[in-house]
Amino acid sequence: MFKVANEKKSKLDAARPLPKYTLKSLREKLFLEWTYNSNAIEGNTLTMNETKVVLEGITIGGKTFREHLEVVNHRDAITYVEEIVQMNETLSEWQIKNLHRLVLKGIHDEYAGVYRQEQVFIAGARHRPPAHYLIQEKMDQMMNWYRNEGVDLHPVERGAMLHAIFVGIHPFIDGNGRTSRLLLNLELMKEGFPPVVIKVENRLAYYDALDKAHTTEDYKDFIALVEHEVEDSLDLYLSTIS
Repeated sequence: MFKVANEKKSKLDAARPLPKYTLKSLREKLFLEWTYNSNAIEGNTLTMNETKVVLEGITIGGKTFREHLEVVNHRDAITYVEEIVQMNETLSEWQIKNLHRLVLKGIHDEYAGVYRQEQVFIAGARHRPPAHYLIQEKMDQMMNWYRNEGVDLHPVERGAMLHAIFVGIHPFIDGNGRTSRLLLNLELMKEGFPPVVIKVENRLAYYDALDKAHTTEDYKDFIALVEHEVEDSLDLYLSTIS
């Protein structure tokens, strides 16, 4: 398992450090695609090019204020992920809440970084998130899993499972999907992998694999989906050195 991803990462590691401007352009490309796709999965109607323009500080006519904020907030959340990686900090519940605060900043300030106090449902999914009074207990269990079983897993598996477990708990009223994908990439980037992009065109397979994980505790399909995206990102980096 992860043989191909490991081989590709080893090849990339051997070529590091990459040229400064190559690295800068790769970062900009992946972070734009990450922001666009993560928001599009949740219903944001800005196109890739419109997202790029918003990141440059320009307003798009006919698009909502929320859609603009989702782009700017996601950029700030990615910056925070990078800071955590650079400081080599261990994942904490405080960091998760901070990430979520950035995701919902100016959109739902009263819910930003605050666990929900009501029941929610995931449209189209068989899985029903736990009742609000169980959230702290479930988050404690997730963090215990992360600190114990999680540390021994391959980074791809650990990141995928952290994403799946978190979004299954659905601890916040809004912004759980974006936050879960930030957590996935946080785990990957800590281990020297490039960030992955869960593409909006793969949304159905993504949702199906998550629902299967939540209802059967079989994470194989979801881990495989993430592994495929990891290999895609590694291929992008490797294309600059071949």
